[in-house]
Amino acid sequence: MSAPVLITALEGLGPRHQGKVRDIYDLGDRLLLVATDRISAFDVVMAEPIPDKGRILTRLSAFWFRHLGDVVPNHLLSLEVEDFPPACQPHREMLQDRSMLVKKTRPLPVECIVRGYLSGSGWAEYRASGGIGGLMLPPGLVESARLPQPLFTPSTKAELGEHDENISFEAMAAQVGQDLAARVREVSLTLYLRAQAWAEPRGIILADTKFEFGLAEGELLLIDEVLTPDSSRFWPQEDYRPGGPQKSYDKQYLRDYLESLDWPKKPPPPPLPPEVIANTRARYVQALKVLTGEELE
Repeated sequence: MSAPVLITALEGLGPRHQGKVRDIYDLGDRLLLVATDRISAFDVVMAEPIPDKGRILTRLSAFWFRHLGDVVPNHLLSLEVEDFPPACQPHREMLQDRSMLVKKTRPLPVECIVRGYLSGSGWAEYRASGGIGGLMLPPGLVESARLPQPLFTPSTKAELGEHDENISFEAMAAQVGQDLAARVREVSLTLYLRAQAWAEPRGIILADTKFEFGLAEGELLLIDEVLTPDSSRFWPQEDYRPGGPQKSYDKQYLRDYLESLDWPKKPPPPPLPPEVIANTRARYVQALKVLTGEELE
């Protein structure tokens, strides 16, 4: 287990933007993405880190960028610190295995969510309206039910501390243009189906996932992280029982713990007990092993 990284402050690099999990350094025509061990739930960043989480997210994203590179180009330039600019080299030990040098893009202002199963905010919206993002679904579906076909359900991209909101495809098209919206929907669904086809023979259900895209010189690129436990719901097939919440390899375990508390889902976060931290880490480690075959050193 490596020493946890909660926040970075790398001298000699460009301006730093702090997201929920990643610290992003502007290197001019490129960005340095550093995956910390921070974890967020209900759009609130917890005070305690999950050891090795950033290393796991980086490994999984790199795996999926390689595996899905024929579907759409991505922003990854290198994972090797020796390829990074000279100003990064003094920070080599901290950057190793948890950072990516990527192309700078103009990110699309939406989260691109694909749902194959009825869970999370999709389940809540279905109960309230009978559909998700303006797409009507058959009546009588239960929580965690497999949908007749995967749905593309975009959402807003909220600022830190705010909540994303599901929007219709038409609302997305009004923001980015009809042709680009249609292209993003097609690519997102293809990525989901390819990932699903990889995960299912390995005993994992990909219930839903979130993609992000950006434009660079007019080209659509897959950016940020891809198909990690932070951006996806992974369920073990052997435990799948529609009709309620599922066991998972993702941070749903943490969400379930927080739901058991009298906490209003806004800062400050409650302290996390050591066993919750350890059990959350174990789920991330297991997701890496089952999906990629890699062990965490």
